[in-house]
Amino acid sequence: MSGQVLERAARASRASRVQVVRSPGGIEAWLVEDYAVPLLAVHFGWKGGAAQDPPGKPGTATLLAGLIDEGAGDLDSQAFQQALDDHAIELSFSADRDALQGRLKTLSRHAGRAFELTALAVNVARLDPEAVDRVRGQIAASLRFETNDPEHAAAKLFRTHSYPGHPYGRPVKGDLDLIATITRDDLVAIRTRLLARDNLKIAVVGAIDAETLGRELDRVFARLPARADLAPVPVVTMSNVGTRHIRTIELPQSTIRFGRQGLMRDDPDHAAAIVANHCLGAGAFTSRLYKEVREKRGLCYSVYSQNSELDRAAMFVGATSTKNERAVEAVETIRGEIDRLAAEGIGEEELTKAKQYLVGSYDLRFDTSRKIAGQLVGLQLDGYGVERLDSRNALIEAVGVEDAARAAKRMLGDGSLLITVAGKPVGL
Repeated sequence: MSGQVLERAARASRASRVQVVRSPGGIEAWLVEDYAVPLLAVHFGWKGGAAQDPPGKPGTATLLAGLIDEGAGDLDSQAFQQALDDHAIELSFSADRDALQGRLKTLSRHAGRAFELTALAVNVARLDPEAVDRVRGQIAASLRFETNDPEHAAAKLFRTHSYPGHPYGRPVKGDLDLIATITRDDLVAIRTRLLARDNLKIAVVGAIDAETLGRELDRVFARLPARADLAPVPVVTMSNVGTRHIRTIELPQSTIRFGRQGLMRDDPDHAAAIVANHCLGAGAFTSRLYKEVREKRGLCYSVYSQNSELDRAAMFVGATSTKNERAVEAVETIRGEIDRLAAEGIGEEELTKAKQYLVGSYDLRFDTSRKIAGQLVGLQLDGYGVERLDSRNALIEAVGVEDAARAAKRMLGDGSLLITVAGKPVGL
């Protein structure tokens, strides 16, 4: 696989394997050229995403993403999908809070047709009324299912209370009561605002040379507007830390979300916070939360915490599920471990093991061409240069005991948390 080629050079330099290609029309892409297998993986994304949904119409970017490959040019939805199937081409689009992304995978012998169809989808997606109604119905069905799904309910409650009145507080997929109000004009408007050349990031991995790629980049993207028209998204810190909110659902278990303000990507202690949180809750079977909450007390099947960064916000967030009658015990145990880490820091042995895992497991993000392309476009969307491929592990390895302790204190503070629960917790 393509990843094996990149991995062989990983210890020396991942960045050295990446070519920064500029097309004749000025479209830039990161390319890892690899002919080990006749495949091509292309990931691309536009900054903006669901944070650009019009007020009162959450889910507009998600609905657009679901429609871009549902017919384009002179091909209706069925004909377009058949054209993809005829050549085993995989093309899909999705929206998250800060970006709208596309993913293309094809055999190299079908690359020409794959780029041709991608160009149609990107530039002249039809947004036919039938397709709009059908995809909207699929999203609505998903939202109805999630209404009484405890994980989604707790997460939605958490997001709403974290960022009230801010674009990050709106649901990415939309709201069941509002999705019917999204019109085709709304979809055309957000497409016009989002899909441009200046906010576009591209990564390509596989059997293609830089010159050929440059021509194909122009075919797909050169017709887009030069500049996006993005609404400003203000930097926001988490609200309601120290409060608890319950969505009552008739279930024997309570699903719990907890969190507080985190450290931004450009914070000097960001790498140390990653290491500290690995010890607390991101380290799967070795984390303190797993050992204390699951192994020692048997309160849950799984428990985790993670660092979650967006372009304009950051949070430390975690989750678990437990029996209703043990919800209070679970919350207090989690709080106790957070307080202990903030107060005592991390010992040398625990720190060393955490860093070894974080550095060693980084290779797993690069073991297929699709993963590599996803990582490369993700780095670009997050604002990093190609050198980040090498500097990431170096930053992790440089974290010392004092660094981890400082980051833990900053991240966990006094231990106060925003807590949301879906279920019928007893005594919470």
